Amino acid sequence: MASLFVIQGADQGKRFEFQTTTVALGRDNSNAIRLHDTEVSRRHAELRQDEDSYRLIDLGSANGTYVNGQLVSQAPLHSGDRLQLGSTILLYHEGATRPARDLTARVDLLARSSPEDRSAILKSIPSGEGSRVLRQPEAAAGWLKERLASLSVMYRATQAISHVLEIDALLPQILELVFESINADRGAILLKDEAGQLEPKAVRLTNPDGPDERMTISKTIVDYVLEQGQGVITTDAPADKRFSPAQSIVDYHIREAICVPIQGRHTTLGVLYADIQSGAMVLANGGKDGPRGKFSQDHLMLMVAIGHQAGLAIENTAFYNAKIQAERLAAVGQTIATLSHHIKNILQGIRGGSYLIDMGLNDKDEAIVRRGWTIVEKNQTKIYNLVMDMLSFSKDREPALEPADLNEVVTDVAELMHSRAEELGVKLVTRPCAGMPRVMIDPEGIHRALLNIVTNAIDASEGQPEATVTISTEWVAEMTTARIRVADNGVGIDEADVASIFQIFASSKGSRGTGLGLPVSRKIVAEHGGNITVQSQPGQGATFVIDLPMARKAGPSEMTDGLTMMG
Repeated sequence: MASLFVIQGADQGKRFEFQTTTVALGRDNSNAIRLHDTEVSRRHAELRQDEDSYRLIDLGSANGTYVNGQLVSQAPLHSGDRLQLGSTILLYHEGATRPARDLTARVDLLARSSPEDRSAILKSIPSGEGSRVLRQPEAAAGWLKERLASLSVMYRATQAISHVLEIDALLPQILELVFESINADRGAILLKDEAGQLEPKAVRLTNPDGPDERMTISKTIVDYVLEQGQGVITTDAPADKRFSPAQSIVDYHIREAICVPIQGRHTTLGVLYADIQSGAMVLANGGKDGPRGKFSQDHLMLMVAIGHQAGLAIENTAFYNAKIQAERLAAVGQTIATLSHHIKNILQGIRGGSYLIDMGLNDKDEAIVRRGWTIVEKNQTKIYNLVMDMLSFSKDREPALEPADLNEVVTDVAELMHSRAEELGVKLVTRPCAGMPRVMIDPEGIHRALLNIVTNAIDASEGQPEATVTISTEWVAEMTTARIRVADNGVGIDEADVASIFQIFASSKGSRGTGLGLPVSRKIVAEHGGNITVQSQPGQGATFVIDLPMARKAGPSEMTDGLTMMG
């Protein structure tokens, strides 16, 4: 299945998948791929299947259709191509391609005892030695030292920028590499903005704390590099026939400069510039060949390579950030949709209760008013619990530990849930540990975690014969651990479903549940350095065990799943 991923424009982050023979793109809602871009025509272009791939056809659009920066009326597409319609840029991906011919069956591994194995080891080198030589080429000797010099720079370039995921942090790394490689006095990276205009994004000076120095870059040089796609060394501009005398850079007091394109996969993203402000110039061949400066052809080739490496890194960083943004938008959309569903159900309950209250007041029937108020009150509790769960889950927090009576926390939860248990025909039993010492916990946090688990246990036991939920505490002295056990004889949990019950928004209670309760409980317990284990079999109830070690093992930043399934 082919796809288009929007990396720039009003629909940034959206992915459109398709497998039909013809796919229309445009601003009108009749298009299979609708773009909310005012610069896109109503019916802008079409994708037409061409054997195993697609061909892009412009439909006479007002602003044209571009593939990899080139204006096209039609063009075949390949995975990785960039499509531009108006101000929207999309990345084309072909999906699964025809598999290459499998030649792995032609490889034979000879046994050590095989008479056909005549191999003999002549020399060996540790695997880490290769990277050491690349980091320190001066350690090599002879011809190898010379050949490793530039390769070492590219190796360090890859190491320096491959792990950087923010463009603002990436660009200074590139300039640092330039300064190390060619000993420049000043350097700058200029990238194209959305309008295609160059904008300085990073600057480095040898003495940044000196006077307020202005860095003036010749637009003549920059335009030539962008238009021709070539890196240049400039010395005395009148001696360079590519530039007219009127475009001389001598007035800027630059003796030597290197400017190279920052080249991505398909487009030029900007330029990488470095210069030396002063230094003696040597006339080559008596002055006939012009001045010979500090920058050589090798420096230029190295800078071109760094520019291309930088372009790939910038593109990868932009793609990664676009992907993260798309995932965040998808998560926000899922969260809003799920919460909207639960809030709608709660509001419907409040509306129903309000209707009964209004009817009871009009008829002066206190019984109807009380029935309506009971419904409103229940839904107010639902709103409170939903908001508190959202607050608990929204950020990591250090529990406010204090010496507390765990039995008292359990008793408070039982008293709070007693009326609900009675209403559903469930017997609620508490069995506090007589020898439980005072423990260091966050009483409010543990109260909330336990409340969610007990609520689920009561709901799961509703309608069962002799439905019972038992809350007990235990002090495990050999583990210095306080334990809370919540056991019910409800419907139980399938083994395959145990992992999912702690996932956010996963609820088996339909409109009655938000899918936040158990994830919040797990999070609070994990913040205490504890964990929750589940013992359950379908039809035989479930037991949730909360272990709270008094020697804390982890904070919020080290929080693990804290979930174990026991038979």
